[in-house]
Amino acid sequence: MIRRRSLLALAGLGGSAALLPAGPALAAPPRTVDLPAPPRTVDLPAPTVGRPVGTTSLHLVDHDRPDPFAPAPGPRELMVQFWYPARGTAGRPRAPYTTPRVAAAIERILPLDPGTLDLVRPTARADAPAHPGPLPLLLLGHGRTGGRSNCTALAEELAAHGYLVAAVDHTYDAAAVEFPDGRLVRSVLPEDPPDWDAAERKEIAARVGDLRFVTDELTDGRLPFRIDEERIGVLGHSMGGAAAAEALRLDPRFRIGLDLDGGLFGSPVPELGLDRPFLLLTSIDDHGTWQRWREHHHAWGRQLRTLGAGHLTFTDLPHAAVPGNLPAHLPPEVYATLLGTIAPARATALTRTYVRAFADHFLRGRPAPLLDAPSPRHPEIEFRWSHP
Repeated sequence: MIRRRSLLALAGLGGSAALLPAGPALAAPPRTVDLPAPPRTVDLPAPTVGRPVGTTSLHLVDHDRPDPFAPAPGPRELMVQFWYPARGTAGRPRAPYTTPRVAAAIERILPLDPGTLDLVRPTARADAPAHPGPLPLLLLGHGRTGGRSNCTALAEELAAHGYLVAAVDHTYDAAAVEFPDGRLVRSVLPEDPPDWDAAERKEIAARVGDLRFVTDELTDGRLPFRIDEERIGVLGHSMGGAAAAEALRLDPRFRIGLDLDGGLFGSPVPELGLDRPFLLLTSIDDHGTWQRWREHHHAWGRQLRTLGAGHLTFTDLPHAAVPGNLPAHLPPEVYATLLGTIAPARATALTRTYVRAFADHFLRGRPAPLLDAPSPRHPEIEFRWSHP
């Protein structure tokens, strides 16, 4: 089983350092791996319906909340990326995966060959005019030291099916956040804090505050989107999943929660359970926080395991890993833990299918037999626990 630290620190596009050997082993020359010639582009899988998708990023400032991580006192500042069904995309360019400076920071941490993330091409078009709404809202959180672009393929799929997806860069947690004035704010989180429990509580509290603030901005009409306030869900990868669980516990506006392979750290959720639908998609058999959550959960709940998955299977990284020469930079056992053995396109298809079935069922009232029993069309999905 992945140890406690790894489930938290293998968070997103910045998590591989948690399993790298320490000390002199880091200086060893990379292994020689025979790889195909690098591609000119890495196209993320297009959404499964042909509806146009737009995306835009907004700088939001919470003047009522001081930033708990900033080196000097000041309000909490966030960059938030939105994906949405567009009215049209004529004349709008494909959106970049992330900014060049953020990409360079991520590539150094992982490590990927420089320029890898510049090859990644999403489907969404930059600043395309949005559907007038109202739209169901899904808030999306990245893992520890990850970033808002980590689950772009999932966000685009959900937007194509009619959701507004809001992905938050949790400032000073994300690997790097670039603001419109040119500031680049890097993560200040320690790789191995002396008190993990205290660190997790602080980090989760900040993340939940971010999610609730973005929801406030949307429901108060201060942003250029109309949402259906009766249909709001929250989800995230790794530590983003833990934050989703705590946000669901604290805020009745969130109707559903979903955790992509995150240990339920930093909150009392494992001891108290949740009173609204919660879906846990995992890469491993079990974890202590999941066991305790199952014992106390009060509502509809599922734990589904993706056989052959690694911790980062639920993100976009599998599509960039080989083009970015990641197998040559990581020990084989680390690479397997991170990426698993499942093909990238299949991994993305499975995650999209089950996330959308869950959201459609509980936010739109649509039948979802996939959530009731194993499916012969999706043999990689193992039902680990169901309630009721």
